[in-house]
Amino acid sequence: MGVKSVGLFCAASESIDPLYVEHARAVGNLIGEMGLGLVYGGAAAGLMEATAAAAKAAGGHITGVVPQLLIERNRVSALLDERVVTRNLSDRKDNILERSDILLALPGGVGTLDEVFHVMAAATIGYHTKRVVFYNVNGFWDGMIALLHSYKQQGFLRGDCDNYFVVVSTLPELKKLLNC
Repeated sequence: MGVKSVGLFCAASESIDPLYVEHARAVGNLIGEMGLGLVYGGAAAGLMEATAAAAKAAGGHITGVVPQLLIERNRVSALLDERVVTRNLSDRKDNILERSDILLALPGGVGTLDEVFHVMAAATIGYHTKRVVFYNVNGFWDGMIALLHSYKQQGFLRGDCDNYFVVVSTLPELKKLLNC
């Protein structure tokens, strides 16, 4: 069956290092070039917008899963081919998870962590078998990965860590994973 749609979790902040924006654009370009759909939070800012713009420019289909509050605050991207409106952030996470074959985490803050843990927690009790792909730009996720391995060593994470996440650090590694 293969990967047809990539769920994206990442920062909507405009005040981050341009290095991360550059990598987000490269990831978006890869998604579009591979003919994959991008499913993300639909915000018109930060790494979200950078990834979506690059994916769309390269031919990708862009689905924004947008909480009503984002619409009311006029913070929705104009790049969307499809807009899915949700009541809140919890519905947004569930929609992104359901519409995606794989979940990709670029650098992000508390919202990104919430999304990543939502996906992994659902996997631990059997709701799905999808993994989070941590795109480890500049070692951004090193601390999180060490924490998760520590949880496993101490018995707080059931099963093998590989069941819940995978780490890639380069576009060729990501492309290989998306080709599966």
